[in-house]
Amino acid sequence: MEFRHLGRSGLMISEIAYGNWITHGSQVEAETAHACVRAALDAGITTFDTADVYAGTKAESVLGDALKGERRAGLEIFTKVYWPTGPGRNDRGLSRKHILESIDGSLRRLRTDYVDLYQAHRYDHSTPLEETMLAFADVVRQGKALYIGVSEWRAEEIRAAAGLAKELHVPLISSQPQYNLLWRVIEAEVVPTCEELGLSQIVWSPIAQGVLTGKYKPGRPAPAGSRATDENGGAFIKRMLTDEVLTRVERLVPLAEESGLTLAQLAVAWTLQNRNVAAAIIGASRPEQVAENVKAVGVKLDAGLLKRIDEILDPVVERDPAKTVSPAARP
Repeated sequence: MEFRHLGRSGLMISEIAYGNWITHGSQVEAETAHACVRAALDAGITTFDTADVYAGTKAESVLGDALKGERRAGLEIFTKVYWPTGPGRNDRGLSRKHILESIDGSLRRLRTDYVDLYQAHRYDHSTPLEETMLAFADVVRQGKALYIGVSEWRAEEIRAAAGLAKELHVPLISSQPQYNLLWRVIEAEVVPTCEELGLSQIVWSPIAQGVLTGKYKPGRPAPAGSRATDENGGAFIKRMLTDEVLTRVERLVPLAEESGLTLAQLAVAWTLQNRNVAAAIIGASRPEQVAENVKAVGVKLDAGLLKRIDEILDPVVERDPAKTVSPAARP
């Protein structure tokens, strides 16, 4: 495993982070989830990402149980707040009330006294940003989080938050967007803004929910048991399951083989070529998937290969920065 600084902070995280959106508490049983976490630890992964809303708060509990007994100082545990976690009007958003109540729930479920990174899971247009940032600052000063970050925020929103964070003397160090070979909407505005302000990207969906593994074939139904057939994950990846996209993805297979990589490894390695990316988050429903994906660590893709990839995919790549938070995006 290799490690990178997160933003301009002194915090170092593993290039591959393990995330449990969709899987833990829903798609896979606790025993399998624990085996996947063990595989991640065995592979040298020290960074674990979750959120209070995943599987209706169950994912945090599963992760907390799976990490029980590990040396806390040797781990970086991230979670998020924003989406509804209860039926009440204040069980959602980025109000002071919800943030301060949610961090306590997350810590209880994760079996820890603090998280290394506490992230705003989306921008809250119904709450003053000043209220949100002051609440995050208080969470940090209470020792319940060491750093703060955002997820799927636009460049102008990140800039405004960074200004307040500076005034409040709290470390805003990261952005967690969707980013992969097919979805590059952060490149035009979010990445340059974050580079200027000292934030790094922790990217999710580096293999496009499985589309960049090559298992989905043009003109053929999705394989039984795949994410595309799951009621939770299926709707999310539908926009990518067109014959045009899948045909072009198939054309990447020879390029991956030339590099001694699987298509999934090539996809993960590609995200890590971006100097503003600190880590790529991988998920898994089987331990062997973790072992495969970590082989992308330390891989350097030359300029010629990157150009050939772009030539193949360019017609189907989404680059519009206005889609930073897309209608298809889910927590």
